[in-house]
Formats: sequence, structure tokens, C-alpha cells
Amino acid sequence: MSELVSTALDPGLAGAAAAAEGTIEALRSLLLLIVGAKAGEEIARRLGQPGVVGEVAGGFAVGPHALGLASLDPVVFVFAELGVVILLFSVGLEVRTDDLLAVRRAALLVALLAMALPLALGAALVSWTGEAPGPAVFAGLALAATSIGITSRVLAEMGVLDRPFSRVILGAAIVDDVAALLLIGIVSGAARGALSLESALAVVVSALGLLGLGLAVARRARGLPREVFTWPLFADTPLVPAFLLMLAGALVAAQVGLAAIIGAFVAGLILAETEAREELAEEMRPLGLVFAPFFFAVTGAQVDLGALVNPALALLAIGLAVVGVVTKLAGGYLGARGLGRWGALAVGAGMVPRGEVGIVVANLGITLGLLTGDLFSAVVIAVVLTTVAAPLLLARVVPRAMREA
Repeated sequence: MSELVSTALDPGLAGAAAAAEGTIEALRSLLLLIVGAKAGEEIARRLGQPGVVGEVAGGFAVGPHALGLASLDPVVFVFAELGVVILLFSVGLEVRTDDLLAVRRAALLVALLAMALPLALGAALVSWTGEAPGPAVFAGLALAATSIGITSRVLAEMGVLDRPFSRVILGAAIVDDVAALLLIGIVSGAARGALSLESALAVVVSALGLLGLGLAVARRARGLPREVFTWPLFADTPLVPAFLLMLAGALVAAQVGLAAIIGAFVAGLILAETEAREELAEEMRPLGLVFAPFFFAVTGAQVDLGALVNPALALLAIGLAVVGVVTKLAGGYLGARGLGRWGALAVGAGMVPRGEVGIVVANLGITLGLLTGDLFSAVVIAVVLTTVAAPLLLARVVPRAMREA
């Protein structure tokens, strides 16, 4: 009784108790999500499937729309974002700028085709159901985006990040992400009635400036000795300064309106040119194994399969998913035909997943009032279906592309 009275008299105690309870809930959710992800990965690997499929499925199982064991509070999303930032930084460490620039023409063509086709056909499908042009375009935009997080994880697991088709995928995904963010700004600005040429140009200039600066710095960093990273007394290994650069790159990208993962990838590209590259890749690997699964688990936890009880909604979600897979496959294949039949199909499969990018677009659409609750659910389900389909497609196509090379 005295504790209740003291808490009532001291609001600070009540606030501290609430904060402690929130911390416990966040830690519980993080634990359950990582356990679900790793259990799912174990099952998937034993069944001969990519581990990322199991991580997404495990996140769904423990998430609020299935067993309801883990909640999606802000702390969980911070861990998910950190996980995908670390993942893309590690991918950047595996790629050399010369290799990336060597495929820039194919990457640009793949990006344009793999955005235009799903945007047009996705919007057409939603319009056919009777939706207004605004919601239809936003649904198509969610299908146009590409998430490189899923693909890069699968390619890294297969050990093929140095292959030409992988470099085309990475280059195309960067262009895709920049173009998607530009279109998001245009569409959302039009929805708010605040669209201006200046704002659109600002996004383009910021994106090109960051990427251009990153590539220029990467070239200047070529051959930089390991001792540069361990000169500070606080850095016993190159990992600490590299981690700081990764976070700084992610922050700069987010500040200029890009996805944080682009900045992390550029930071990885820069450090890939230094003598510390192999040591950094080895030291980052355990961090990726711990943090990256949070991103995939949170993606799965956001899926609400209960929406599929409505037959019309289920058909729309499946239709959008089919359009999303087929159009990305077609765009990648047409844009990368010079890599051979299976190499071009591998590029198309790598462009299929929408992941967090598509979900962000869908969330923005419902925030702006452009997407109804049902259309939002259909789009999110379609986004997740494409995310799950991509590793399965890559698992079938990449080995054939390797034999064809």
C-alpha cells in the first residue's frame, strides 16, 4: 500500500516504472523475434531452402498476427533498421567500384525496365478493381521499388557476390532505390498539394551527389593501409572506425532523403578499396549474423494473413504478387540479356523482392489517405509474397547461371 501511495505522490516513480516495463517488453520482443528467426532459418536450411525464407516465416510465427508473442514497438524497428544497415555495409565490402562501374549501362537499363513494368501493370490492375488513379498509382509504386536486403543476403550465402549478374543487381537496385524515392516524393507531394519542381530536383541532386561523392572517395581510398584505422588509441581493430563510418554514411543518406541502406552500402564500397577490407569483412560477419535476422523477422511479423479471408482481397493480393514477380523478372531479363539466358534471369530474380521499401511506400500511402485499409493489406501481402518468392527463385536460377558462365 505504501508503494502505491509513494508512486501516486511521485510521478517520477510512475514514469520510471513505466519505462522499466517498456524496456522489459522490448527485450522480450527482441528475444522472441531472434529465436523465431533462427528457428525458422534452421528448418529452412534443413529443407534445402535459403535461410532468409525461414527468418521471415519465423518472424511471422511469433508476430502479432500469428502467435502474438512479440510486439512491434519502436525499439524493434530500430534493431531491424540497424540489421539491414549492417547487411548492406557488409555487401559493400564485397564489391569493388571498378566492377560496379563496369556494369553501369546494364544496371541502368535493368533498373528502368524493372520499375516501369510493375508500376504500370500494378496500377492498371488496381484501377481495374474500381480504385481511383491516386491509390492505383501508389499501389503500383509499392511494386516498383526493390529491396536489395533480401537479395544481397541470398547472394552472399551462395558466395556469388563477385559475379557479373550480382554486380548488375546491386547497381540496378541502387538506381531503382533512388528513382523510387524520387517518385515517392512526387506522388506524395501531389497528394498533399505541395509538389514543386525544386523539391523534386533536390532529391535528384542529393542522390546523385551522395553516390558520386562515395565513388570518388572510394577511388581515393584505394590501397589505404590498415594502420590508418588502428592509429586512434580507441581502435584496437579497424572495425571500430569502420562502424562509425557506416553509421555516418547511413545518417547522411537519411538526412538527404535517401534510404539509410544506400549510405551504408557506399561506406562499404569505400572501405572495400582499402587494405583492411578482408579483416573488416571477417569482423563484420558475426554482427551480421546477430543483427540482420531482426530485419527479416520484423518483415515477416508485419504480415496479416487474416486479410486473405476476404476472397476479393485475396485475389487482389495474389494478383499484385504475380504481377510483381513477373514484371521484375521480365525487366531484369530484358535489361541484362547480354549476360546470357540464366544470367539475365538471375538478375530478374534478384530484383523481385520489395521488402521494407514496398512496406514503407504502403505505409506512406495509408498515412496520406491514398490507400484504404483493405488495399493497404493487399499491397503489404503482395510485397511480402514477392520477398519470400525471391530467395526461392534465386536458389533455382543462380546455379544454372553459374554453369552458363
